[in-house]
Amino acid sequence: MLDLVLFGALPYVAVALAIGVGGYRYVYDRFSYSSFSAQFLENRALFWGSVPWHYGVILILLAHVLVLLFPGVWKTIISEPTRLYTLEVIGLVLSLSASLGLLLLLVRRLFVSRIMSVTSTMDWVLLLVLLTQVALGFYVALVFRWGSDWYVHTAVPWLISLVKLDPKLEFVTSLPWEIKIHMLGGFVILALFPFTRLVHVITLPITYLWRPYQVVVWNRERTQS
Repeated sequence: MLDLVLFGALPYVAVALAIGVGGYRYVYDRFSYSSFSAQFLENRALFWGSVPWHYGVILILLAHVLVLLFPGVWKTIISEPTRLYTLEVIGLVLSLSASLGLLLLLVRRLFVSRIMSVTSTMDWVLLLVLLTQVALGFYVALVFRWGSDWYVHTAVPWLISLVKLDPKLEFVTSLPWEIKIHMLGGFVILALFPFTRLVHVITLPITYLWRPYQVVVWNRERTQS
């Protein structure tokens, strides 16, 4: 029963929240679709955390999506041992890069008072969930080797079955709990997506060309001369 809830129902709830709440927020609170960047408050640590985090996580996500879209091509690629070993090493490096970058961003928010003051509760929740997800991904890649191979035979058919509205739980329920938590973590992040600043990933800068002007008001006490 628990497997049915986690691997058969949770993914649909997460997608429904992401689309429903995300769409509502876009229509009624469009100016909140932003990363709320704190770069103007403190730029140096942001660079060293943001660059490895974004490059690492984007390439990892891209690899996951490409395998999902083209499983046959992926099987052909990893059928040659040298290519499989190379992909394993690249995956480990990217996972470590993303983990260290996000950890630095988290430390930055903890120890820079100006950043701390503009960090909401949902920011902390999102950062901790993301850090857990990427760190667990690194652990899975390190301990449960050849993920480039078993991913295409377990997670991919499960995800495809979800798209077909016919969940095939048997592909994932027998996997180690660390891997199952990592798989579910992706849907937890998707469920958090519309409630956090993570929504900025689906916006394009070009929209600034036609959206209404944004008025920024600074509220501060006037000093006595």
